[in-house]
Amino acid sequence: MSIQPNEEYILTFLKKLLDTPSPTGFTAHALKLVEQEASSLGVKLSWNQKGGAILEVEGEDGSRTIGLSAHVDTLGAMVRAVKSDGRLRLTRVGGFMLQSIENEYCVIHTRSGKTYTGTILSTHPSVHVYSDAREFKREEENMEVRIDELVESKEDVLKLGIGVGDFVSFDSRAVITDSGFVKSRHIDDKASVAALFGLLESMKRENWKPKHHLKLLISNYEEVGHGAAFIPSDIDELIAVDMGCIGDDLSCKETDVSICAKDSSGPYDYDMTSKLIELAKAEGIPFAVDVYPHYGSDASAALSAGNNIRAALIGPGVHASHAMERTHKTAVFNTSKLLAAYVKA
Repeated sequence: MSIQPNEEYILTFLKKLLDTPSPTGFTAHALKLVEQEASSLGVKLSWNQKGGAILEVEGEDGSRTIGLSAHVDTLGAMVRAVKSDGRLRLTRVGGFMLQSIENEYCVIHTRSGKTYTGTILSTHPSVHVYSDAREFKREEENMEVRIDELVESKEDVLKLGIGVGDFVSFDSRAVITDSGFVKSRHIDDKASVAALFGLLESMKRENWKPKHHLKLLISNYEEVGHGAAFIPSDIDELIAVDMGCIGDDLSCKETDVSICAKDSSGPYDYDMTSKLIELAKAEGIPFAVDVYPHYGSDASAALSAGNNIRAALIGPGVHASHAMERTHKTAVFNTSKLLAAYVKA
């Protein structure tokens, strides 16, 4: 029997996650939401040494453990230098085009807990002033944060408590449209975290257990490549739940569940991938099988770190990844549905 995801629950939790800043290395607030939600569902939670969450669900057969992972960390930035004119120079956290954050509102998170707002701009931000404003190269040394405070010098900024190493988060601008689209920064990978919690909520609401023990890793360093480098030693196979890409030579749409056959780390497990394809067909779930040459996942990290596992990768289709992203709610719901079919089989 197929599960029916609680759509309102998934979207409500997703919106909370999207509205909570969590650039890699600064994820405590988002992980607190994860902890609270796990508690409300009665799911056992523990922490690894990096601060990632491990959720455990007992299965009917304890001879195997299936792992599912999604990451709560997002793209962001860090203060690299405080400039003499009171602006901030940035260094990227994660891999994204600097053009994608130009003119974006942001928040500077100080070590003391204070926050300040600002705007990310090029150092030649106006066509009325700079003749090369349109062609000016968008590189880290040519980008800065204009702080929304009366500052004119480095000393003014330091007096606010802002300093090198402070995190900078980008305004997510999360919107769920009447037509069912979710458009926001950081759908990668908060949509997948919400899909995992949709799976857990259905277990409680419909009172069912997975066939085997289940461990869910909510990782917090995926965007810098080592989110799931460590996984619990009893996991036999791992499905990384992350976004599906959309573009040239790719079949995936925003309404599809992406099943990735191969990414930059190489092919995923043949049998696991084939099983996911057959289950998607059996459940009537729109899906696409694609190859992502410029992509790595938590499963990639786990395999590269030497974990003795099989691994696969699925997730909702996301347009304009690492920029102003968009997916459709049906892809998120169906990701939960496909995961349920897999862990019940």
